[in-house]
Amino acid sequence: MNIPAQPLFYNSFSQHGVQPAMRVMLVDDEPLALARLEAALAETPDIELVGSAVEGLEAARLIASLRPDVVVLDIQMPGLSGIELAESLGANDWRPEIIFVTAFNRFAIEAFHVEAIDYLLKPVSFDRFRVAIERARRRIALLRAESHAVELSTVIAALREDAVKSEPPPDNAYDSGVWVPYRQGAIRIDVDTIDWIEAARDYVLLNTSTKTHIYRAKISDLERRIDPRVIMRVHRSHMVRLKSVVAVEKPGKGALRLLLSDGAKVPVGPAFHDQVLAALRL
Repeated sequence: MNIPAQPLFYNSFSQHGVQPAMRVMLVDDEPLALARLEAALAETPDIELVGSAVEGLEAARLIASLRPDVVVLDIQMPGLSGIELAESLGANDWRPEIIFVTAFNRFAIEAFHVEAIDYLLKPVSFDRFRVAIERARRRIALLRAESHAVELSTVIAALREDAVKSEPPPDNAYDSGVWVPYRQGAIRIDVDTIDWIEAARDYVLLNTSTKTHIYRAKISDLERRIDPRVIMRVHRSHMVRLKSVVAVEKPGKGALRLLLSDGAKVPVGPAFHDQVLAALRL
């Protein structure tokens, strides 16, 4: 049974009062899923939950009227799917940042084609959800501080730099950036901005402090292309920037896990324990 969608106006959870709280809206047709997301937001500082909806068409109307900074969005819903809703927002001059939360992994490609900043699979842990929220916060701050023209000029400068190089790099040179295709063209992701990389079948997810980018490649290919002294393989499905590691955890006998500066927790495969500890000088 569908519950009528209503805006839920909560007091801001802001602790400091200096910066306005980030305004978040939730969209999910499962009441229990909405309740879980609300509980996660309640534990996150500087957040204002401005509304929620249980189906796509009502969500579109509320987004237009409430203009949230971030929409946490399910994909399979009655009326209008999450992907269709995100595509409709892309036609506007203004659009919120999108975090998809879904029980299905088969929509990942479509999600990143509509420039979602993260894609979470249910059931979502509170820790992983907070990573996505903080990534959205950093991205919003960045976009408010810099215009899109700055990003474009960076891409143009990189293209010109590549064009004027008269000599090819040596065979053992590592890539300094990765070109990621988008609907409007391609964007260059500097290796120096990548915190961790996660394998997703024929794709990899490049996680930066402000966004997750999807790129068609095997993680073994990137392992050969990226300097292991900067980003090293720590698991069959993960690579990690060594400078992003802030703690090493031992959650169980023989297990090892890396805590990163963005809050992400990345497991270390048994075959990689010695190399990881040596690289971290532990």
